Amino acid sequence: MKVLRQANQDGLLAKDIFIDKRAQMEEKIAQGRYFAMLYQRTDFAAQLGTLYQQDPNKIYIAVDGPANANLDAPTLNGPSISGWTLTLISKDVKDKARAIRFLDYLNSEEGNKDLYLGEKGVSYDTIDGKDQFLPEAFDLMNTDRSAFDKQYGSSFTFWMLMNTNITEQWTPKSVEPYKQLEDWTRGKAKSFSEFDELDPLANSDEGIALGKIKDLRGKTLPKLLMAPSEAEFDKIWADYLKKQDEYGLAKVQAFQQTKYEENKKKLGM
Repeated sequence: MKVLRQANQDGLLAKDIFIDKRAQMEEKIAQGRYFAMLYQRTDFAAQLGTLYQQDPNKIYIAVDGPANANLDAPTLNGPSISGWTLTLISKDVKDKARAIRFLDYLNSEEGNKDLYLGEKGVSYDTIDGKDQFLPEAFDLMNTDRSAFDKQYGSSFTFWMLMNTNITEQWTPKSVEPYKQLEDWTRGKAKSFSEFDELDPLANSDEGIALGKIKDLRGKTLPKLLMAPSEAEFDKIWADYLKKQDEYGLAKVQAFQQTKYEENKKKLGM
């Protein structure tokens, strides 16, 4: 954070990064107005495609980010045993059994195929003995992702129930500008499942304390990055640590430590 504070002092951080909403960010990505970003590649795929179509030489590529003091190789958080999202069936659903069967179908190989490839003869077909995207659909996916999503609604448009272990059999080879970003990730994914599901329930004493601490963190981070000097940074940081303790950080960490030990035991670590 001190490195980024210094970058801001040297005029390398634009002030609008602290206030821009998602829509403004997407617009600036599509225009190539950011010099560098700490961002997830899947969340700007559509804008990346737009930028690439305008000028293939003006494109974002993945590079190793800031390293720690040991200059350890970069790692990415890999698949988690706790899942990624929660898909729930409301108590007000009229036919719960039918809803459960529908989710079972979506999670199956058949359902994932329909979610990924779409409708046969529309977005995909059997070509050379293999189910794959039709050329026109594949071309649109790589040139105008937003239009592809609206027209076909496949290839992870609805990503909430995707299972890449299943869909890999139909996945076409990546093309630029996405290939370089995907290739950079290979060999870097690690499992950090022992750190999953550590947070307490929001309405518990620990959860209320954690909510206050997270809110404090969100308000403190911009202040740290925009501190006019390292001395001021240190002052803000010391105040932040003090307030964390006052909000109940110790009991939150005690709760998380217990959950962490339980996770390690479940994982046989």
